[in-house]
Amino acid sequence: MATSTGIRRLVDEARRLADDDGLPPADQLPWWLAPLPEWLENVGLNLVWTVVAINLVGTVFGFWYYGFHPLPLSDPLIVWQFASEPVVMWPFVPDSPMATLFIAGAFALWRLDRTNEYVNALAFFGCWKLGLWTPFVLTAFSDAFLDQTALPMYLFLFFSHLAMVVEAFVLHRISDFPVRAVAVAIVWYGFNDVVDYFIPIVGDPHHTSIPLADGVIVGGSSVLQIAAAGAIVLTLVATFFSLTTRVKKLESGSIPRQTE
Repeated sequence: MATSTGIRRLVDEARRLADDDGLPPADQLPWWLAPLPEWLENVGLNLVWTVVAINLVGTVFGFWYYGFHPLPLSDPLIVWQFASEPVVMWPFVPDSPMATLFIAGAFALWRLDRTNEYVNALAFFGCWKLGLWTPFVLTAFSDAFLDQTALPMYLFLFFSHLAMVVEAFVLHRISDFPVRAVAVAIVWYGFNDVVDYFIPIVGDPHHTSIPLADGVIVGGSSVLQIAAAGAIVLTLVATFFSLTTRVKKLESGSIPRQTE
């Protein structure tokens, strides 16, 4: 009897998490703009504080990965890529940790009834772009990465970044992607692309460190060209997706046209 009661409670809890009660309504979007099943979006929004906490942990880990080392105490405070970058360019170095920070902020502000469309747009661009760019370079340069990275860490980096893409596709439930907010995201991530691959302004290109020199040729193109191509394509697609989401919401009447 106790077992059946426990199972029933688990089933009821699962149903509650998948329910849309009190959540923003699902949008009538094409499948390629909203590829997640509605129940999964609902679970993410119902567990929003857990999602926020996971992303903040990811942000802390990401800054550690780039070289901010308050722990272990035996390490210098600044090591690895941060140590090799000019301080003035540090805001443009830890791309993935910034993306998880943006999406933690987006979900937290929504839950606190203080939705900020600028943070939403930055979160979408960041999680879409870095969530796919990192697995892209991990795959394109897999031999070099696996020579220097333990397999468990390699797999963690690969799949944790893909999870960022999943998060990005929940944001349409809490964001209307106004043009002004998308413009801010384009400027931020477009500038990142410029200093990462083309005009570093200070020092060398500031893209995330890859265990091959920028000029090494892989499959007929340089490492820098391959990494840049992936980043630019993903920035362009993020722009298209966010603006198309807004257009489709306007067409469906889920947001009033006067807010354009």
